[in-house]
Amino acid sequence: MRFVWLLTLVGLNLYAANAVQVGDKFKDSGKCKACHSHIVKQWEESWHAKSHYENDEYFQKTIDYVARKNNRKSLNSVKIECAACHNPRISVTSTNSEYEAIAALKLDKDSAATQALKSDGISEGINCVVCHNIDQIHDTLPDSKRGIHRVSWMKSGIMSGPYADAKSPYHKVEQRDFMDTNPNQLCFVCHANDTSEEGHRFTNMQAEFKTGGKQCVDCHMGPRKEGVAATLRDAKGQQHKRLIRSHGFIGAHTEGMWQGALNVDVRKGTRTLDVTLTNPQPHALPSGFGSREILIEAQYVSGGKVIKTEALSLTSKFLSKRGKPTIPHLAEKTVSSVAIPAFGSKTFAIPLVAGSDGATIVVSYRLVNDEVRELLDLKDPIWSKKMVIKKLNLKL
Repeated sequence: MRFVWLLTLVGLNLYAANAVQVGDKFKDSGKCKACHSHIVKQWEESWHAKSHYENDEYFQKTIDYVARKNNRKSLNSVKIECAACHNPRISVTSTNSEYEAIAALKLDKDSAATQALKSDGISEGINCVVCHNIDQIHDTLPDSKRGIHRVSWMKSGIMSGPYADAKSPYHKVEQRDFMDTNPNQLCFVCHANDTSEEGHRFTNMQAEFKTGGKQCVDCHMGPRKEGVAATLRDAKGQQHKRLIRSHGFIGAHTEGMWQGALNVDVRKGTRTLDVTLTNPQPHALPSGFGSREILIEAQYVSGGKVIKTEALSLTSKFLSKRGKPTIPHLAEKTVSSVAIPAFGSKTFAIPLVAGSDGATIVVSYRLVNDEVRELLDLKDPIWSKKMVIKKLNLKL
């Protein structure tokens, strides 16, 4: 009877945020293809579409690591906590101590939390109805409230978009400024700050962002180009031409985006090569997840043969509450952080190698630094791949 009572109590206490259900007609991207197939195809190749425990190795192993190291929370609780941004249409938005008791006894198989995490409706990560079903974004809330905890949803069957004159026979459409004139507001619902389980704010992209005339979408969705938002034809058989952006959501994982992302200047000093990195972007580099990294490598040659390579890592390092190296999501403090601020510059000294008559300097970017990649045992080559920003040859 005690277990039955606990299960009942958990069922009554699992729901914390307003999780508005989406009807079957709109809950997955397959329902959008009839009119928006070209946009859905772009989205399918994006990392928004992979924003799910089963589809992203870094995300999955981070959750597993946090649950393993944090004995206060079960695996499902950590999944639900992260779902606030990764799967915002989840029907259970928080758990509590009563649920943890059930989970510890392995009696949560049929719980609302477990069923919510298995739902087909969230398996697509950040899909169409995550962004296009938002009614309001509540910017006055504390900045700890992110994702599902920062928005309110429209009713199922009403979509928000950038066009005041949009009409569809399949769903209602309402214009919202965060889809048009103020898109940063929508991006920063999730891409704003990250706080560890210990309450340590290890990154804050919204605070570091300086517009300089740029919006997030200018780089990550590309310029507006003439096209059609929907393939529906009007009474005259014509499609409505629009200025639209790509929905591929290119980002740090996109190799081509890094070519020339920083301006690089190299000067020979008395005992060093002085490498100046200038950042023309509206946010710091590296930024985003705390384990991202910029590498400066100088390959010294003599008579055409490589004699030595010197390297410098620009990244962040974190310590747990026990004083040991850890991933950012379990950090009590940041012990070192090297980044180039928005529209700023920094100069780094690389030791000269005696006897060299030339050097090749390569500045590149990696999604995850060595320390975190080893802690999480990441296998996919994408996490260690060097994406070249700039390559320079220098005579010494």
